[in-house]
Amino acid sequence: MQSATPQTRDYIPTLNSGRMPGIRWRFFRLLFVLFSLGFLMLGGAEVQLLYRQALDDYGEKALAISRMVATLPQVKEHLTRKDAVQVINPLVNALQKQVGADFIVVGNRQGIRVAHPLPDRIGQPMVGGDNDAPFAGKEIINTATGSLGDSIRGKVPVYSSAGTVIGVVSTGYLLPNLRSLALQVALSLLPWFGLSLLMGLLGSLWVGGRIKAAMHHLEPEQIAALVDQHRTVLDAIEDAVLVVQGGVDVVLMNPKAAGYFADAVQLPFSLAQVWPEVLELLQGERVQNAPVNLVGVPVLVTVYPMNGQQVVTFRDQRAIMQVAEELTSVRRYTNLLRAQTHEFQNLLHILAGLIRLKDYDEALQLIQQQNTEHTEIQDALGDIQFPKLKALLLGKYAYAREKNVNFVLEPGSVLTPGWEQTHSDEILLITGNLIENALEAVVGQEHAEVRVFIGEDPEGLQIEVTDNGPGVPSELADSIFQRGFSTKGEHRGLGLSLVQQYLTARGGSLRHHRKEGRTHFLVGFPRVQRSDHAV
Repeated sequence: MQSATPQTRDYIPTLNSGRMPGIRWRFFRLLFVLFSLGFLMLGGAEVQLLYRQALDDYGEKALAISRMVATLPQVKEHLTRKDAVQVINPLVNALQKQVGADFIVVGNRQGIRVAHPLPDRIGQPMVGGDNDAPFAGKEIINTATGSLGDSIRGKVPVYSSAGTVIGVVSTGYLLPNLRSLALQVALSLLPWFGLSLLMGLLGSLWVGGRIKAAMHHLEPEQIAALVDQHRTVLDAIEDAVLVVQGGVDVVLMNPKAAGYFADAVQLPFSLAQVWPEVLELLQGERVQNAPVNLVGVPVLVTVYPMNGQQVVTFRDQRAIMQVAEELTSVRRYTNLLRAQTHEFQNLLHILAGLIRLKDYDEALQLIQQQNTEHTEIQDALGDIQFPKLKALLLGKYAYAREKNVNFVLEPGSVLTPGWEQTHSDEILLITGNLIENALEAVVGQEHAEVRVFIGEDPEGLQIEVTDNGPGVPSELADSIFQRGFSTKGEHRGLGLSLVQQYLTARGGSLRHHRKEGRTHFLVGFPRVQRSDHAV
């Protein structure tokens, strides 16, 4: 079943084959890369931190062991004796195994090893170049390259019973072993990293799905294409378009609308400051073709509510009036031609009959009568210096004659050329609508008559159209200027509404009253300059 209200149909651009994966998988891959890089950075920092912490801890531990060895009685008593190696080396090697150090080396005052884990290094000078401080009586912790490799070592001087430095004890841990230990700690974190990565990726899939659902299941490229399409459409359409946020702030306008709000350079701007007349229409449901004034110009406004926003479109009624006038002109000329053709055929038939009857005097009198009537209307139009208006009045005159309505242009009617230059379309529309309404009111009744007066003074233009029809019922007197109101059926009721709205916007007036069996419509049109007429 077809919907009662047609809606916009559009084509969503499809993506090319071999395109990039969807937003969910792109989001997934991006997070995977970011998680991995983050883990590598954090893991590297963690390993480095653990390594530095291990250096500090094992350095303190090595120093404590060296202190303990340096205070052993066997070391202090035999270090200066010839049996130093036989006594100290077994003792220190056994102690090294117990404390877990990589090496404990004892050297004499000359820096010659008397104890070392490797027997072939005994009797050789100590390596590393860091014995000056211990021989000076200072304890140190440092890293150096010894005969076993790079190590963190704690060195302590050995004092004799007399208090002199007789040797040095060096306890150390090899750096490769410490690095391996830190790496093992870091590797133990891998399962937690994997779990975190898995949770993050699952979360990214869920978030990606939510984002895509919020974007109407469209990919970013499709949304960008639609945005380009919509902007092009907004730029192309002739109607002015605004999008209003919260009934107050304008957040979008197309070039046509921007022409009306030239001072509003930046968005958003408050609609209350530039067009307060339209705010009332933004408070309710959809509004279509509501007449509103915009900087003195009558426009038709349509409002579409949309999720807390309103799309406002409006059109200058002058454009509508121009189209209406063109349509009216076509219809007017058609009716004129039809009426003149019909009238001319009747006259020819009458003249032909009179000639066959050889009643030449009657035929001549008829010709003179027709000439007199045309002369009267031509004379009455003499002071109307507005060719289009004269054509309009002649057309109405011919149409009235066809409908057996006495159409009279009041003597003294006058219009100077200046009005044609400034208000041509408006005068034609107002005059045509009022005469058309008057003719419709009297057609079919006896002694039907429509009288028109057009005059001007320094204040402006006055138009009066009078008919002897039944008049406007008093209960409808206030309704006849409402848009869409008519007693003549559906799709009517536009002419008087347009006339009054335009006159109101221009400071003019439209009144009507009933007097002596006649209905009078009076139009007052102020004299204004063309520059005031422009937007």
